[in-house]
Amino acid sequence: MNTFKDSELHLNYIDGQWRPSSGGATFTNTNPADTRDVIGEFPDSSAQDALDAIGAAEKARQHWDSLGTIRRGDILFAAAEILARRKEELARAVTREQGKCLRESQGEAQRAVDILRYVAGEGRRLSGSTLPADEPRSMALTWRKPIGVVALITPWNFPLAIPIWKIAPALLSGCTAVLKPSPLAPHTAALLVDIFVEAGVPAGVLNLVQGDREPGETLSNHPDVRGISFTGSLGVGLAIQQAAAPRLARTQLELGGKNALIVLADADLDLAADAILHGAFGQAGQRCSATSRVVVERSVREELVGKVLARLAELTIGDPFDAGTKLGPVVNGERLSACVKAIEQARRDGATCRTGGTVADTGELAHGYFMQPTLLTDVAPDSELAMEEVFGPVLAVIDAENFDHAMDISNSVRYGMSGTIFTNNRKHIYDALERFEAGMLHVNRPGVGAWPHMPHMGAKLSQYGAPECSPETWDFYMEWRSACISFPA
Repeated sequence: MNTFKDSELHLNYIDGQWRPSSGGATFTNTNPADTRDVIGEFPDSSAQDALDAIGAAEKARQHWDSLGTIRRGDILFAAAEILARRKEELARAVTREQGKCLRESQGEAQRAVDILRYVAGEGRRLSGSTLPADEPRSMALTWRKPIGVVALITPWNFPLAIPIWKIAPALLSGCTAVLKPSPLAPHTAALLVDIFVEAGVPAGVLNLVQGDREPGETLSNHPDVRGISFTGSLGVGLAIQQAAAPRLARTQLELGGKNALIVLADADLDLAADAILHGAFGQAGQRCSATSRVVVERSVREELVGKVLARLAELTIGDPFDAGTKLGPVVNGERLSACVKAIEQARRDGATCRTGGTVADTGELAHGYFMQPTLLTDVAPDSELAMEEVFGPVLAVIDAENFDHAMDISNSVRYGMSGTIFTNNRKHIYDALERFEAGMLHVNRPGVGAWPHMPHMGAKLSQYGAPECSPETWDFYMEWRSACISFPA
């Protein structure tokens, strides 16, 4: 295992200053692959810290808006170049505190650079319209203005990319922001904020408040916070929506998923098996778009399962910094217990565990939160494992009689983040694209999100509000103005 001696106290960043929490409380962050490795102590912030950050953002708002999108875009371009220069450092930080394999963290770091460059380029394209006027010697036009102070509440599973795809459009739009990352991924967030500071973001424009529930609730309830962008669980998202509704604050909520990958009898089964391995077990299954259900035509189920099992047998579990490792840990003990409980319940519901099903806790693995990759067959479509998110390397295989039955099973859950189909039948491809009740769709490729410039969004209880990572996100961070102008003869 890699060991690091850096255990310094990391701080909040409020109004241009790095500072501890107002009450002096801290929490400890450790490496999920080896809990003996202490990453550091971080501020366990109070409501007062969040209030100070909101006040700083409100104070900085008018000046930041006055710079205009072109100048703000230049600052974001500078941040992108710094991030590109430091992306290996960032990738290693992600692996150390989140647990994903280093090559996956390197991919996330590059995605963050790509998103930041894309958004920065919008500084010269973000515009309104000139419109016909009903009267002579008149003109009509529209433009956008930032909504004000926004709270950006981010999860631990993509501790670099998700903050970037919130911070970048917030700042380009002219909003000022308070970032509250997950307490399971505070170090990456601190490094990221430091990059924006180095790029020239003025004091108060971007603030960082570490901690958990208390600062999050303060941000959600404060009247000066005009928008809340949140990625995380359905329960917390609903609480944020209820807090924001009385003051008509905007929300952008990306919530849970229970994503299906459909495999029809005419599909390329080797291609499908590779995609299942990537979608279900990449990042230890800890993605909102992870493949957690395979819905397969019964006639090819055993052949497909055999191909997936053969690939799983070659999956190396271990140190995520090791180039040979293909599966790292889950993020903490709570997630590990959730995986075990889900498997136990699935067995009681009649499912058959074909591989895995237990914690991997021998040798060096005993010091981390490692779960054996698990595949279960004979999963009933209405069972708990088929309906509820596990967020770990646990895959449910569900039998379908035909295409229509597979689509019905896919759409039977309350979530709708992503949907994937493997088939060579063009009719079924286009029918599936029409019928999937999900936001991000894939055909004959892994079903794990979209490219950096495409909307990242779900349907049903997976999403509320404007998409992210696309031009549509401006509908969250900005509001419209219109003007009718007459001029004398």
